[in-house]
Amino acid sequence: MLRPVAGLDMVQMRNAQAIVQAGKELGLPKRAYVAAIACAMQESQLYNLASTVYAESYNYTNQGEGSDHDSVGLFQQRPTSGWGTVKDLMQPKYAATQFYNALKNVQGWQDMPLTLAIQEVQVSAFPYHYAKHETRAQQVVDALTN
Repeated sequence: MLRPVAGLDMVQMRNAQAIVQAGKELGLPKRAYVAAIACAMQESQLYNLASTVYAESYNYTNQGEGSDHDSVGLFQQRPTSGWGTVKDLMQPKYAATQFYNALKNVQGWQDMPLTLAIQEVQVSAFPYHYAKHETRAQQVVDALTN
């Protein structure tokens, strides 16, 4: 039974569950799930966010809105940067798969500090902000995989 951990609510846990499921389907190790969850914690607080830039994004399941450039979804991925369409990026499994596919292309990501591996994918203006989520992300992954 799904239960919230690490201070999350059920909406956040369901989104985390979708992220972990996408990673499992790709055959990735748990460390990848931790990276993805930590990333989504920083980018959207694990809420699937519509964008004030894209009216279309409100047509899809969302749990709030963001206004960072033209970013959408759990990972705040930008359609104009080639992550996918608004419709696709508003689907947690698709967005997580896009994150994982980019992570797999980062040479040596498994041995990097988690925040730096995530930064290689996200190219954030605040590359070290992901680190503060690592412990909670690990708790979430442990709860979802044990």
